Amino acid sequence: MSDLVARLEGMRVVVCAGSGGVGKTTTSAAIAMGLAARGARVCVVTIDPARRLADALGIEQLGSEPRRVDDERFAGHGITIEGELWAMMLDPKRTFDELIERLAPDEKTRDEILANRIYRELSGAVAGSQEFTAVAKLYDLDRSGQFDVIVLDTPPSRNALDFLDAPDRLTGFLEGRALRLFLAPSGLAAKVVGRGTSVVFGVLRRVTGVDLMNDLSVFFAALSTVLDGFRERAAGVKALLADGATAFMIVTSPEREPVEEAIFFGGKLREAGMPFGGLVVNRVHPLAEDGDEAVDEAVIAAELGGDAALARKVARTLREFRVLAHRDARAVERLQREIGDQDPIIVPHLDGDVHDVDGLVLVHRHLFAEGAERSALLSEAAF
Repeated sequence: MSDLVARLEGMRVVVCAGSGGVGKTTTSAAIAMGLAARGARVCVVTIDPARRLADALGIEQLGSEPRRVDDERFAGHGITIEGELWAMMLDPKRTFDELIERLAPDEKTRDEILANRIYRELSGAVAGSQEFTAVAKLYDLDRSGQFDVIVLDTPPSRNALDFLDAPDRLTGFLEGRALRLFLAPSGLAAKVVGRGTSVVFGVLRRVTGVDLMNDLSVFFAALSTVLDGFRERAAGVKALLADGATAFMIVTSPEREPVEEAIFFGGKLREAGMPFGGLVVNRVHPLAEDGDEAVDEAVIAAELGGDAALARKVARTLREFRVLAHRDARAVERLQREIGDQDPIIVPHLDGDVHDVDGLVLVHRHLFAEGAERSALLSEAAF
C-alpha cells in the first residue's frame, strides 16, 4: 500500500488546497484517478473556470453535473480503473439556485425567489465568491451516496480560507442584527416601503418600469421561508469539513510565495481544528547523492566526444540545477518543520507543462508510489 493510499484510507472527502499555479488541479485529478483505479467510486470537482481539469482528463468539456470519465483513456498507460471516475466543474450560480429550489417550501415560493430581481443580483454576488456554493455542492454530493470519495480542487489558498469560513460567515449573516431588522414586521423593511419612500419608488416605477418596492417586499417575504434551511445546511457543511472522514491535502511548490501560503494555510487548519491529510510538494528539483561534488567539464567533454563548447553549456546547466535543488531541499525542510508532515509526498519537476492524460498519469505515478519505488523515481529525476 502506498503512503498516500494509507493516508486517505476511509476518507469520504479529500480537499486539495494551495496557492495558484502549483499543480493543484492536476494533483486533485491524479488523486481521484488513483483512488478510482483501486476500486472506489470517485468524483473530482473543480471550482476553476479554466479547462485544466477537463484537459488533464482528456475531456472536451465539463458541466455542472458529474460526468463519467471513460476508463479507456487510461488503459493505454497501464492503468485499469477498477472503480468509477467522475468529474465536474462547479457552476456557482446554478448551484445556488439549486439550493433555493431544494429549500423553498413550495413551487410558488421557489419561482418567486428565482424570478426576483433582488435575488438575482444578490445570488450572483454570493455565487461569485464561490466558496459557499462549493461547500454546498460538496455537501450534496456527499449526502447523495453516489460516490465513495469526493475530491475537491479549491480556489487558491487565501480564498480557501474563505472556503473554511463560509459556513460560519453565512450563519453570521443569517443571524445578524441587520438582516433581522429587515425581516421584522416593524423593522427596516417596513420603513423602506413607508410613505416617503413609496413616492420615490412610484416615480422610479413610472420612469423605468421597475417595481422596486414590490421586488423588495417579495424578496424579504420569500427569504424568511428558507432561512431555517440555510442555517441547517451551513451547520451540516461545517460538520462535514471537520469530520474525521475529511482530509485536507496542502499542495505547494518549493518557490518562496507558495511555501509561505502553504505554511499560512497549515496554521489556519490547526487553528480551526480541521483534519490534515498530508503535504504534496510539486515541481521539486531532487539533488543526487553526489550533488555537492564539483562539476568536471573535462569529464563531461570526454563523455560528449570532446565537444568542449557543449560541455561548458552542460556544466553550467548542471550547476544551475543544483542551485535550485539546494533551494528546494531547504524549502521542503522548512515545510516539514512548520506544517508538521515529516514525510511529504514529493513530485519532481517534470519536463514540459502537465496538461494532458500523459502528464496526469506521470503525476499519479509519483503520488501513489510506495517506499522503494518513490525513492527510485526521485533518484531518476535527480542531478
